[in-house]
Parts: sequence; C-alpha cells; structure tokens
Amino acid sequence: MTEHYDALETRDPAEREADLFSRLPEVLRQAMAAPAYANLLRGTDPASVTSRGALARLPVLRKSDLPALHKAAPPFGGFVADKPGSFARLFTSPGPIFEPEGRQADPWRGARALFAAGFRPGDVVLNTFSYHLTPGGFIFDASARALGCAVIPAGPGNTEQQFELIEAYRPVGYSGTPDFLKILLDAAATVGRDVSSIKRALVSGAAFPKSLQEEMKSRGIEARQAFGTADLGMVAFETPAGDGMTVNEDLILEIVKPGTGDPVVPGDVGEIVVTSLDPHHPWIRLALGDLTAALPGNSPCGRTNMRIKGWMGRADQTTKVKGMFVRPEQIAEIGKRHPELGRLRLVVTRAGESDVMTLRAECAAPRDALQSEIAATLRAVTKLGGAVELVGAGQLPNDGKVIADER
Repeated sequence: MTEHYDALETRDPAEREADLFSRLPEVLRQAMAAPAYANLLRGTDPASVTSRGALARLPVLRKSDLPALHKAAPPFGGFVADKPGSFARLFTSPGPIFEPEGRQADPWRGARALFAAGFRPGDVVLNTFSYHLTPGGFIFDASARALGCAVIPAGPGNTEQQFELIEAYRPVGYSGTPDFLKILLDAAATVGRDVSSIKRALVSGAAFPKSLQEEMKSRGIEARQAFGTADLGMVAFETPAGDGMTVNEDLILEIVKPGTGDPVVPGDVGEIVVTSLDPHHPWIRLALGDLTAALPGNSPCGRTNMRIKGWMGRADQTTKVKGMFVRPEQIAEIGKRHPELGRLRLVVTRAGESDVMTLRAECAAPRDALQSEIAATLRAVTKLGGAVELVGAGQLPNDGKVIADER
C-alpha cells in the first residue's frame, strides 16, 4: 500500500513553488476576463506576478464581502467570466454566497485528503454531509468517487435508516462532522445496532477536540480532520503524521496580518488567504476570515507542502465602541504609521458604564513621547480616544487577535 496519493506530494518544495507560480500568470489573465476581477486587479500585469512577494502586492478579496457582491451582480458577483451553465452543479451557502462546481474530476481537490486519512479505492464510504443546496455533501462525495470509493449519500440525521445502510453495505469509511459520528456511535450502542465496519473517518465542519479524538480511537476508528470551505473545497488536511495540516496541492496559501494583505512573520498567527489555480473559477487572494499559523519544516509523513496548525479562530474581530465600529485593519494602519512597534492589541473594557479602549503595543526600544504619539494616531484612525500601554517585545500572545473585546 503506497503512503502518498501521488508524486506531487513529495516533490522538492522549490519545485512546487516554481510550478505554482509559473501557472499563476495565466490564471490571473483568465480571472481578469471577469469584470469584477478586471476592476479589482486594474493595472496588474499578470506576467509580473511570479513570486509570493509579487502576489502579496495584489489586493485581497474578503469572503465576508461576497454576499453583498453576489447580491449586486448575481450570481457570482462578476468574479466568474463563464455563464452558470458551463458548470456541473450550482450551490448556495448562508449569506447567501453562490458557489459553482466544475465539471472536472475531483473538482474540490479532496481525493488526496481522503487518501491521507486512510481511504482507498474500493472502500465504501458513508457520507453524512448535507446534499441539499449546499456543496458540503458533494465535496466529499466527488472526492471519494475520484479516489475510487463507493459512496452512500446518507446526509445528516435519520439514524435509524443510517443503521440499516451501515449494516447492509458495511462501509469502512465515514465522512461528516465529528459530532454526528459520535451521535451515530452512541445511538447504535444504545439500540444494539452494528456499526463496527467503520474504521476510519475524515471529519470537518465542527471542532474536533482531543477528548473526542481519543474517544474515536478507543472505539476503533482512526479519524482525521480536514479544513475546507464551500468556495475552495479542501484547503488542508491531516496526515498519518498527526502533526498539523498539510496544504493541498494546486493552492497557494498565505498567512497575513488580520485586516491587511501583508504576510506575517513565519510562525505568527494570521488570517488564511488562498489563491486557487482553476482557470474556470479562480480565486485570487481570497481572505477566508480564519486564523492559523505555519509550522516549520516538512511533515514526518514525507509530504513536503506547507503545513499549518489548523483552525485557530476567526480573524474578523470588528467590534463596536461607543457606537462606532473599530476594525482590525484600523489597528494594522496604526502599526504601519509606527514601524517601531511589534504586535498590537486593542483591549476594549467597561469602566463607569462607559466603553474604554487601551492599545497595548510591543516596543523593543521606546522613546520619549511615543505613547502620546500613538494615542494621537489611535484617535486619528478610529475617531475614538484611548489609552496606550507599551510592553516589551514578545509580551503579547501570538494568537492573531488584534481586538480583544472584554466587556
């Protein structure tokens, strides 16, 4: 039994980087055939975007902005050049956000994630993600079939009928949320149904704490996690090494300072930004609003792509202070105006029935009057007054949080 889905997973990282960025200019040209990308990327020469540094100079497209953009120019906000009929399936997610599925094999890039979780051709897979309007069920269904598995399109709920299917087809694999897997196992134990055929699982869509991981293992199921979105499909996934998540092939993943498009220092927590290389439906620097950090080195499993720690919270920390919104990008602007500062964190509290802001800022070498200068910048940028507290370098947590609402 081979350990890797294909040779792409173990190639030299420099070779992968060269391949991705040699393909990116043509994807950019295809993207700019769509009116919204033509406007967003106005003045960009696709031929010049051949490195991470060049890519980082392009604007980000925030997923949180997609509902309004799709409503203004349905169905895809002007970010897709081809007509809806050129795709295989058309979905919607809460927002609403409208997502098309391509006609190619494994359009969501999930087969290698299932392979890393132990799924193999000929396996029967119980897929409990929803098939109704949203893409979740079809992401895992198409991925399993691309790997050569047979899929039971069970969807969520209706445990009694699921037991009948499991006992008849004896699936070895499960895909769905970790919560529903536990519900199935607990319900089966209560009513005496046999679900022992399930030996491995790829779970997503909900938290999978260590306690639940250990419970699955004690019940004879090797369960691994995947991180994906309805826009991109499978972004990253756990491997047998159990050490972070490996980024999927054919994606360029960046980690940026929340509220900006600026890459973080390696190892720092930041927002996930993804560029996909599907010319039919490209995503150029899509900011997902999710936080993570990169892990150093290659995975012990032999896969050589970038690894991330997994989901570490949300980057959109916008909060309202004294009736006015304060946003992460405003805190980032303060940092740009004072380059001698390190990490910044705006702490919002209450005192005397009033909102209070305190900007905590790392500074290795504070100088006279710096606090008052930063306080003036804080007021200029947010239109609100606040205190400034300078702390030593490395004193603020590396968790990606730039606004902490402690009210």
